[in-house]
Amino acid sequence: MGWLILALMGAVTFLYGVSTHAALLCLLVKPMPILALLGWLHDAPPSDYRRWISLGLIFSLLGDVLLAWPGDLFVFGLGAFLVAHLAYLKAYLSDCKRLAVLPLVLALGVGAVLLGLLITSGLGPLLVPVIVYGTAISAMLWRALARLGTDVPRRSALLAAAGAVAFVFSDSVIGISRFVMPFEAAPYVIILSYWLGQWGIAASAFATEPRRA
Repeated sequence: MGWLILALMGAVTFLYGVSTHAALLCLLVKPMPILALLGWLHDAPPSDYRRWISLGLIFSLLGDVLLAWPGDLFVFGLGAFLVAHLAYLKAYLSDCKRLAVLPLVLALGVGAVLLGLLITSGLGPLLVPVIVYGTAISAMLWRALARLGTDVPRRSALLAAAGAVAFVFSDSVIGISRFVMPFEAAPYVIILSYWLGQWGIAASAFATEPRRA
């Protein structure tokens, strides 16, 4: 319950800071929901899966701070989240290594559409970093979806897949808002879907034992 209260306090205060354009307040409280998830995740059964998810949350926390820091640290934030996605990718591979062609096609399709949209809008010097990041998050989505319908516990697979989809959606809105078409509600859509995605990914670590036949 304590972790939930911390997360809610941080989330509500951050949203208030966004609405009032209080940059310093946003910087101070933005890490709180992810810190709460890290504390909560400590209660999950010890496993390689949990360790990689924890590492992903740590780098996500770093990315949160870098993106909220005064000045344009977008590339550094992108790098931190790149490592986070690679950690999540490793977690998903720790209990499922099947090829999963359909999830692969879906993830590649989503990544290609988004990258195509961003590239045609002009990325300039960010072209290569965004392509690398897009490839990593597409791979993360693929492996999250690949766990569905396997001997991975159904609840864990569903939570991880839903979390990955929400994370991809959040990052897609960031790209569209930053490079294609800014819109007023973007900060709220981005952060709410991001928190939902991170919660789903973290929650998936609470049921990772293989199912018995």
